[in-house]
Amino acid sequence: MPKRIQRKRTKGWRMPENAIYVGRPTRWGNPFDWKEFIDQWQHESQAKFLAGWLYKDWLDGKIHQWIAARNKLLTSLDILRGHDLACWCALDEPCHADVLLELANGGESVTETVEGARDGI
Repeated sequence: MPKRIQRKRTKGWRMPENAIYVGRPTRWGNPFDWKEFIDQWQHESQAKFLAGWLYKDWLDGKIHQWIAARNKLLTSLDILRGHDLACWCALDEPCHADVLLELANGGESVTETVEGARDGI
């Protein structure tokens, strides 16, 4: 089963061959930066949870911003299917890569996901 990998900058660390990086500069990156919410919450983990929650709502079509980017992401989920996903988030913290793992490998077809997103437009 595919899993989330934490990227590291330690000497000698290499991303596993089967992993795909899904961080912010990629098409799968989370446009909701948890650092923008840190002033509203007492704990960093709460801000990270909110950013992940917003990401899921955005992909579900509940947030009507960046529609073209969302549709591009949803139509490229098949690329992620079966791969480990790498991000900088610590493994014990909420991460948008968990949302992507669920969407790409959760049994729902990409077509259903895209059509569901379009219905929300």
